[in-house]
Amino acid sequence: MGIIFLLIGCSALVAVFFLGAFFWANKTGQHQDTETPAYRILFDDEVDEKH
Repeated sequence: MGIIFLLIGCSALVAVFFLGAFFWANKTGQHQDTETPAYRILFDDEVDEKH
C-alpha cells in the first residue's frame, strides 16, 4: 500500500514539473508564432556549390 502513495507522489511531482515547463514556455513566447513553422519546410536551404 505504501508503494501506491510513493507512485502517486512521484507522478504528482512530474505533473507539476511539466505544468511549470508549459507556463514557462508560454511566458517566454514559445507559442506566439504558429504560422512560420508550417511554411518553413517549403523553402529550400541554400546549398554550398563548392563540393
